Amino acid sequence: MTRTPDSGTAPPGTHLPAVPSQPAPGGAPAVPAPAAPPGAPRPAAPPPDVRRTAFAEGAERLRRAATTEPGRLRIIGAVLAALVLAFGAVSAWQMTDRAAAADDVLNRSQPLSSDAADIYRSLAAANTAASSGFLAGGQESAETRDRYERNIRTAAAKLVKAAANSEPDSPSAATITDLNRLLPQYKGLVESARTYNRQGFPVGGAYLRYANEKMQKEMLPAAEDLYRSENERLRADYADATPYPWAAIALGVVALSALAWAQHRTYRRTNRLLNHGLVAATAAASVILLWLAAGHTLARSGLNDSRDHGVRSLEVLHDARIASLKARGNENLTLVARGAETRKVGDDTVDAYDHDFGREIDALGKGLAHAERLADDDDGTRPVTAALAGMREWKERHGAAREQDENGNYQQALDLVIGGKGATGECFDEVDRNLAAALTHERAEFDEAAGAGRDALTGLPAGAALLAVLGAAGAVVGIGRRLSEYR
Repeated sequence: MTRTPDSGTAPPGTHLPAVPSQPAPGGAPAVPAPAAPPGAPRPAAPPPDVRRTAFAEGAERLRRAATTEPGRLRIIGAVLAALVLAFGAVSAWQMTDRAAAADDVLNRSQPLSSDAADIYRSLAAANTAASSGFLAGGQESAETRDRYERNIRTAAAKLVKAAANSEPDSPSAATITDLNRLLPQYKGLVESARTYNRQGFPVGGAYLRYANEKMQKEMLPAAEDLYRSENERLRADYADATPYPWAAIALGVVALSALAWAQHRTYRRTNRLLNHGLVAATAAASVILLWLAAGHTLARSGLNDSRDHGVRSLEVLHDARIASLKARGNENLTLVARGAETRKVGDDTVDAYDHDFGREIDALGKGLAHAERLADDDDGTRPVTAALAGMREWKERHGAAREQDENGNYQQALDLVIGGKGATGECFDEVDRNLAAALTHERAEFDEAAGAGRDALTGLPAGAALLAVLGAAGAVVGIGRRLSEYR
């Protein structure tokens, strides 16, 4: 059987004619593609398209825009507006912090520091009044009793105020809690001493010495810790209020430099002297910078003046007044103890309370001399000078009283301490009265200087923010006017 060949395959030995190549358009003959040699690798397929990130596309568009003048102008306008806005924002932020710190100096930390000093002074004054009343015995005057009660009430009220303004877990809060616990104990001891003394029992003196020991070793050190803590807070507020706002100033200089460069560039390309929008932006930034520098300089000057001529004088006067109160208390207790409390000083044995009196009266003298140097006007110097004169007279009268006591003339010594005219009590009252007047004067000076410093910052944060918005708008409008010339 004969098999018919497949119609799609040429029989062996038969050559098919070559298909002529089609001419290329235009009449040129088409060049056939060269055949790949046997075994050659096939060409690799083209890689798929890689999708670029949004950041890369944005950078590419920015690069293309920067090659044209309208694109450059848009970039310049955005940078100028951002710089002016950043300048205003940083200025508002820094000056808000400084204004708040200045307000704290005036209305919080310094008053609290004074309250802490008043707690210390009131406790020392109550202790002094208690010893004076004990010496008078059944003849204790209503004035002495009222002085004791008034100082106890003042200390209690100031402790309540200090507790309301302290952080719950702070060291100050713990100190206030201790003082609130110790104050009723001290009052109970004083009342027991007064009761036994009126009945003529010698144990009354022991109760009073125990009360004084609790005051000197527990209550006054705690009150002093509270006073130091509040002074630390005051110093921290000064440290927050007075530093120059260097970040804002640096941004202001950069913003003004950029605006000046943009205006110079516009002038070179257009030969126009002024661009109203850029001029407005420059004016706004200049006002912010000048207001920032001048306002903070005035505020810093006022705050520094309040610290140098207010706070420092107040601290020295508070310490001097406390020293006078402690000296008076020790003077009274010298007569209460009648030599029962002694101390070794070198090779000598001396009365403990009289020795403490000498130490406190020396501290009073040094404090008054320091306060006299710090006083910057006659109204501040006059009461301090009078207190110094009273202290010198006090020391002379105390020496006379000690001489009578050491000679066995107890009643004469008592009269020279708590008697009427010519007693040391007169000198103490004069010193205390003049110190109170000096404190009142220095506190008024502090209020005036610190108030001026705080007021110098009034409106600056809000004004800087508003002017920055107006300046940024001016920069955008100014650049927009240039862009309109290309449409």
